[in-house]
Amino acid sequence: MLEKISDKFSDIVKQVSGKSTISEKNIQDAVEEIKLALLEADVNLRVVRRFVNRTIEEAKGEEVLRSVNPGQQFIKIVHDKIVGLLGDERQKLELKGPDTQSGILMMGLQGSGKTTTAAKLAKQLKKEGRSPLLVAADLVRPAAVKQLQVLGEQIDVPVYAEESKDPVKVVKHALAEAKKNLYNTVIVDTTGRLHLDEEMMKEIQRIHKAAQPVESLFVADAMTGQDAVKIAKEFDEKVGITGVVLSKFDSDTRGGAALSLKSVTGKPLKYIGIGEKPDDLEPFFPDRIASRILGMGDVVSLVEKAQETIDEDEAAKLQQKMASATFTLEDYLESFARMRKMGSMESLLEMIPGAKGNISEDDIDEGEMKREEAIILSMTRQERRNHRILGPSRRKRVAKGSGTSVFEVNRLIKKFEKMRLMMKKVAKNKKYQAQMMKSLGV
Repeated sequence: MLEKISDKFSDIVKQVSGKSTISEKNIQDAVEEIKLALLEADVNLRVVRRFVNRTIEEAKGEEVLRSVNPGQQFIKIVHDKIVGLLGDERQKLELKGPDTQSGILMMGLQGSGKTTTAAKLAKQLKKEGRSPLLVAADLVRPAAVKQLQVLGEQIDVPVYAEESKDPVKVVKHALAEAKKNLYNTVIVDTTGRLHLDEEMMKEIQRIHKAAQPVESLFVADAMTGQDAVKIAKEFDEKVGITGVVLSKFDSDTRGGAALSLKSVTGKPLKYIGIGEKPDDLEPFFPDRIASRILGMGDVVSLVEKAQETIDEDEAAKLQQKMASATFTLEDYLESFARMRKMGSMESLLEMIPGAKGNISEDDIDEGEMKREEAIILSMTRQERRNHRILGPSRRKRVAKGSGTSVFEVNRLIKKFEKMRLMMKKVAKNKKYQAQMMKSLGV
């Protein structure tokens, strides 16, 4: 995500951060590069001008020009200004207490991912302890109701639907149903259109009046850039929005919408959609996204993703195995599944400090990982738990069963043994751990 703008900013960071002295011309040149990067990213022109002027004004201050490390000081200013564009701090949903009903209205154009986002949000809130009810009030798009029902089954969240042509009536009945069955969060999926029109706006206004939502979220397709910003502004003027969810954020290479929305609409970005799965919705953290744009990684998100795939007891056991060199091929096999749960290799690389521009997806061979997985799966449980019993005849059998060669089996075992030694060293040596984290820039 945000590859194009991130590549540009990463280059600017490299040019400036190493400078021991910095002049007004250095600043002017760097800001000009930033300006071009923002315009190429389809960021709103007025937003770019404001960003550039404020950056120049602050960077030309005595504090930067005469600081001990002016290059890094300048990068910090740029980072803080990007955070400001994105909204300063994470904005949570303003929901009522668990004993009171809270309505959430989902709005947007057709094709923006509104229905899918409604289901993702329901799953997210369910994980947080809320009791959600999805409401199928999109009665225009063919199969919209069915789509929401299928998604509801997948995430085990009830969906209210009825045979009706009046979405306002559906919403009113759904609210009564929610009250009766103690659902404290009602998420209403509304009708979208291929373009803005008066009829759609009037319908959403009527639904809004009936639902009385505490949150009115506009779902925007991140890939549409400035169009998403203009449409969000119109929805806010005619209906009123409390926040924005940017869908398809994982496919957005430019970042124009993300960097313009808060400044233009005054409304915060609350969530981003990072894939098609029900779990692929993340809270929007301006500081973390700013760090990714500048190629500085996002260690906090990486740690959070790791914590979601492995609990504390498992982590303690794994650390013990690493320290005592009892980490097995079976454990290694389980690590593949954990990595897949954490997301794509590309998204993980974005979160590792220093990886941007130094490590690419090509450097991490997905094909090699699949071959290794096939080799381990062709072993017996006993062999996975004790690779030392894998003699020549067993290795030959494993190679045949996995569709690989004995050479590839030998290479995996050799790699695994080397990795175990390194794990033992890291797990036991606190100083070495600190050096590793420092090398990552953490």
